[in-house]
Amino acid sequence: MRKLKKSINIALAAIFAVVLLAGCGSNASTSSQGSDTNTLEKVKKAGVLKVGLEDSFPPMEFRDSQNALKGFDIDMANAIAKKLGVKAEFVGTEFNGIVLALKSGKFDVIISGMSITEDRKKQIDFSEPYVENAQIIITKTGNDTIKSSKDLAGKKVGVGLGTTSESVVKKFKDIKEVKKYDKTTEELQDLLIGRLDAVIVDEPVGRYYISSADKKGKYTVLNEKLTKEPMGIGFKKGDKELEAAVKKAVNELKQDGTMSKISTKWFGEDIYK
Repeated sequence: MRKLKKSINIALAAIFAVVLLAGCGSNASTSSQGSDTNTLEKVKKAGVLKVGLEDSFPPMEFRDSQNALKGFDIDMANAIAKKLGVKAEFVGTEFNGIVLALKSGKFDVIISGMSITEDRKKQIDFSEPYVENAQIIITKTGNDTIKSSKDLAGKKVGVGLGTTSESVVKKFKDIKEVKKYDKTTEELQDLLIGRLDAVIVDEPVGRYYISSADKKGKYTVLNEKLTKEPMGIGFKKGDKELEAAVKKAVNELKQDGTMSKISTKWFGEDIYK
């Protein structure tokens, strides 16, 4: 009888333990899922909006001589975060892996001069465009052998790794060599010293870089525009609450004149008129 009673007690204890663990596991799972389903809630709770970017893309985002992070996207992201009642925290990432980093949760949004493309829209969601962009060709001044994209045949051309420039250059089948760069500044420098014949680059970035006093007259921008590429803010698929809050913030920044001020500061003109 004692043995039977002892066996029953052991069995009941085991069943109780299993039920207890199952209940804890269910709660942990629910809690874990809940923490991932609403990025806006997480951002407001933490008081921080984590922004993914690649920091060598002037005037959108770059490091100055003191290593301070500056640019159009930096000012806009700080203004958006302020509207949300939080602070912006910038997470530097190689552009070639920035979409994967967003999807894995390394940061909450991408604000990095990213062109809205059909391929990218399959992986992430985008805001409405905040800057109109185009791909342009830049050559070294004095190189009269390249007057349009047709003249890229037999030439060495630089593009940004993982950028839309890399996609555009594939249209030109007779290019001698395509060199891919992690940083736009590096490809434009290689163009100047003769390692490249031309660079295909985002228009705002290219024009800003070559407009500095020490580079004036050294580069030539061809009149031809290879694409039309609006830039947008990137969100994880289905992150609708955060997307709606950011959209509201950007609209308010347009209405109160903040976006116009940021545009004039970095582009020399108000693109929101």
